[in-house]
Amino acid sequence: MSSPVGTLYVVATPIGNLQDLTPRALDVLRSVSLIAAEDTRHSARLLQHFGINTPTTACHDHNERDKSVRLVERLLAGDDLALISDAGTPLISDPGFHLVRQAREAGVRVCPVPGACALIAALSAAGLPSDRFAFEGFLPAKTQGRRQRLQALAGESRTWMVYEAPHRLLECLQDMLEVLGGERQVVLARELTKTFETIKGAPLAELVDWVAGDSDQQRGECVLVVEGAPVRDDAEALDPAVERTLEVLLEELPVKQAAALAAKLTGVKKNRLYQLALSKSGN
Repeated sequence: MSSPVGTLYVVATPIGNLQDLTPRALDVLRSVSLIAAEDTRHSARLLQHFGINTPTTACHDHNERDKSVRLVERLLAGDDLALISDAGTPLISDPGFHLVRQAREAGVRVCPVPGACALIAALSAAGLPSDRFAFEGFLPAKTQGRRQRLQALAGESRTWMVYEAPHRLLECLQDMLEVLGGERQVVLARELTKTFETIKGAPLAELVDWVAGDSDQQRGECVLVVEGAPVRDDAEALDPAVERTLEVLLEELPVKQAAALAAKLTGVKKNRLYQLALSKSGN
């Protein structure tokens, strides 16, 4: 008689405060045959803290495709396995997609064990609309690619979030300021659940100055929660004369200056004209 197929548990681990590991997650990590971890050395500290002696194996971006084949073989042979990342929920800007997909394609039960997730934690405390939202992962590391992605997001009406590395945080915020304008509300959620947790919301112009003036805010794991663009109906359409004014200014001035001058001439909010100027200039 063939052995029953095992279960793959996708287990969320703490993003900082170790007390956020759930009792169910502890039970699962103790009971499975093997834990597939993003970095076994990193996860060893967590497992040792809770006295978990389950064997681990590395499953990360560089080996996941090949490693998943062997892990699925173990699942099909009847072993229960757990998948964890360095922190938070696996697959959310972390490895695990290939393993989960291969397991499901093989008929293996995949069971989520919910827990900490930095983007949801940030959203829950940001004070921005949360009924509809989008997650963009990490923005491109280089300025040109990052600005192109931001321009594509400029008109997004939902609240949206990105992760950012601490050494690129200020550059990212400066690019947001350039593309989105100084009035857009952004919340910086940094070092969530840790000793130096910071949740700071402000218009972009103010937030950039605050981060630039305090190097401590450029450390640790960061989530940026961005206010969506305002949704306008036809009743709020711009007067054609305003659009024409902006078009004339764009023939002679850069986008930012044209929008600022058009705002002074017409009384229309600068950020709205800036977004329109971006679309008209093809940026």
